[in-house]
Amino acid sequence: MAYELDDKLVVGISTRALFDLDEAHRVFEQEGVEAYTRYQLDHVADVLPTGTGYPLVRGLLRINELAGEPLVEVVIISRNSAETGLRTRESIKALHLPIHRAAFTRGRPVYRYLDAFSCDLFLSAHDADVLGALQAGFPAAKILSVPPEAEEDEDEVRIAFDGDAVLFSGASEDLFQEHGLEAFQAHEAEKAEVPMEAGPFLGFLRALCAIQHRFGIDGCPLRTALITARDAISHERVVNTLQAMDVRIDEYFFLGGVRKQKVVKAFAPHIFFDDQLVHAEPASEVAPSAQVPRADKEPPVDEKQIRS
Repeated sequence: MAYELDDKLVVGISTRALFDLDEAHRVFEQEGVEAYTRYQLDHVADVLPTGTGYPLVRGLLRINELAGEPLVEVVIISRNSAETGLRTRESIKALHLPIHRAAFTRGRPVYRYLDAFSCDLFLSAHDADVLGALQAGFPAAKILSVPPEAEEDEDEVRIAFDGDAVLFSGASEDLFQEHGLEAFQAHEAEKAEVPMEAGPFLGFLRALCAIQHRFGIDGCPLRTALITARDAISHERVVNTLQAMDVRIDEYFFLGGVRKQKVVKAFAPHIFFDDQLVHAEPASEVAPSAQVPRADKEPPVDEKQIRS
């Protein structure tokens, strides 16, 4: 019988999101594919430093140990070749990560394979693959720089989200940008009972909630937070929207324009998702962070132009 992924939370992740490949990537950019291949093969036994996505992957995979069953799967989905991917495989083994599935496309776009692996989330350092995944309907984000090392929490996985254009559609954010704060506040108060449309990460949040339901509220090893620039005036609509979506958030922070960095640091997420770099980049200095670009603001990805 074939192994099924549909009933699990599946995270697809590129090699540059799981590991810090900045040094090797410089070789690729400056000297080309052949030099990069030689470099990776020459260093195949050298364990790669961990990247921005590693804390999330390690934390989610530990949930399987606590549950006593495979609730989470992680799949490497990479533009590397199988040859250059050997170093990734050796590093995964050295770090004792139970990752058993991978796809290597030798430079071709990878987002077309997300459906084949039933991915609930895709993390990558490649802009076009992230944008292509979002436009295809998959939650995806571009990882930002690796934050300073922090003590790893083995008891709980924490994931933080922005609201507009991440969990919710970008419509309210667009209204704010076009008409200003006063119009935004009036609109949200008027529409308090009207749920917002879903954003690109609702499916991922639902997959997380399914795991939370398996454990129950007490002692659940997975905790979520909403960290939004919205103020408390929009509290009611946010809660009503999440209830209508039948999803749960554990902690809410309505910052009313206050910088998110300190709240992100205090929550200490394994990853934080935000659509705006003005919030995501400062957060990346204190915690693993990733940007969710506005796919609806970009033209469709042209694979013929992004093949490398």
